[in-house]
Amino acid sequence: MSNVVLLALTGLGLGALYFLIASGLSLIFGLADVLNFAHGLFLAVGAYGTWWSSAHLGFAFVPAVVFGVVAGTVVAVLVEVLLIRPLYTRTIEQVLVTVGLSLAGVALLQATFGADPLNFPKPAWAGETTRILGAIVPNDRFLLIGAAAVVLVAIQVFLRRTRFGLIVRAGVEDRTMVTALGINVRTAFTLVFAIGGAAAALAGALAGVYFGNVSPGQGTSLLIFAFIVVVIGGMGSVTGSAVSAVLVGLVQQFTSFYAAAGVGEASVVLLLAVVLLTRPGGLAGRAT
Repeated sequence: MSNVVLLALTGLGLGALYFLIASGLSLIFGLADVLNFAHGLFLAVGAYGTWWSSAHLGFAFVPAVVFGVVAGTVVAVLVEVLLIRPLYTRTIEQVLVTVGLSLAGVALLQATFGADPLNFPKPAWAGETTRILGAIVPNDRFLLIGAAAVVLVAIQVFLRRTRFGLIVRAGVEDRTMVTALGINVRTAFTLVFAIGGAAAALAGALAGVYFGNVSPGQGTSLLIFAFIVVVIGGMGSVTGSAVSAVLVGLVQQFTSFYAAAGVGEASVVLLLAVVLLTRPGGLAGRAT
């Protein structure tokens, strides 16, 4: 029983991390139709920004995370304005630019901070444990789950209760119609990139807590699972991404424990294949 509880909470924590990355990725693709392979760079900037502000400015954990999130948001906005905006009608060039940016970002981080993982400034309470139904659960799992829940609620409130949120939702459904109504969708594009960058940067900071370190390639490896979460959940659906992230995290944790090493990752790919064969549009996507 204790193993099941521990695996369930660890899987939910991992799913929460995937959701934080996938939520922005899903919004950006849904509204701007940009398959953003540079999203992992926003995550890495958030992680290294948090580490740097803690190590060199002496920030406590929360201010350090805020510093990292702001840094990731600024980078996301600059990428949208300077590199993506001129290429909205050129899909191939978008892919090439974002892939190149992702590779260049990893190389730049390696040149600046080195290729070896750096110990992350985990707060003392996150390194402690809590006993639940006989299971000894690290507190960082609860931190991840709580952060993902807050982000999910915040995004839903933004999408349903604000004017820009309404534009984003309408743009995801029918961007051509929204543009024809004279609404400036480009501003919404920038805002969505900022939201996505902030969520990814937060994921980077919390990934450092979860793994205990930060490395230049961390964003790229996590981005692969975030893409799988977005596809399973349904492209452009934040709610679908949340459900998908929970499924992926739980499947990965339980199969890794009860099967063999490496089976967890393979089982996630199998889950992706099953969903695409039975529901090509994803869990929350339109049936085709």
